[in-house]
Amino acid sequence: MRIPRIFTSAELTLNTSIELDSDASNHVGKVLRMKSGYQITLFNGDGADYAATIAEVTKKTVTVSIDDSTETHSESCLYTHIGQVISRGDRMDYMIQKSTELGVSEITPLTSERCEVKLKGDREEKRVKHWQQIAISAAEQCGRAKVPTINPIMPIDEWVKNKPTDELGLVMHHRTSQSLTDLIKPNKARLLIGPEGGLSDSEIESAINLQFIPTTLGPRVFRSETAPIATLSIIQWLWGDFNQ
Repeated sequence: MRIPRIFTSAELTLNTSIELDSDASNHVGKVLRMKSGYQITLFNGDGADYAATIAEVTKKTVTVSIDDSTETHSESCLYTHIGQVISRGDRMDYMIQKSTELGVSEITPLTSERCEVKLKGDREEKRVKHWQQIAISAAEQCGRAKVPTINPIMPIDEWVKNKPTDELGLVMHHRTSQSLTDLIKPNKARLLIGPEGGLSDSEIESAINLQFIPTTLGPRVFRSETAPIATLSIIQWLWGDFNQ
């Protein structure tokens, strides 16, 4: 039986017992239907995997004992932050899942001039929580040591203005000739990805005025969920996973 890997927000210490948080307990006890004596692997973002044994399962809680820890080396040396204008349907779900697998550090859902998705109040909070759970599940599956942060939804102009000076800002669109291969390797990159209808000329110009570099992935127009995945794959090859 494959040993499941579970994220928990709890502090993990060797030779101690802890009660898993509600989400982890529900997944282990109700979804996986695991019982006392079963083995699981826990991680909480501190860079290690923890071998644990289930001590007790009740209707609402799961208690485990922490038996061993192993340092993981699954995180990229390149910090990446995607600003993605919200897409319709399950396209954002797909983007978050695959970007997590590709090592993204942080994702901010954005609203823009051509954004067709309108979320407010409880709907917005529930959607962000849903996206965060997708990132958690993807990190569990792919062996990542950390779960990328899914930030609250933000207007595109605010996100662009908040770019730290130590991040390389890239605005991805096909109406430019600038290639990723011509850029100097950064330690951090901030990627601006538009919606299905693309970024407007004024949004691109505003990003460029705030030190974002217009960059292309080639002559073809990518779908909104394809662009971040293609970009992450290329920059991990150029600057991240294969340059550590």
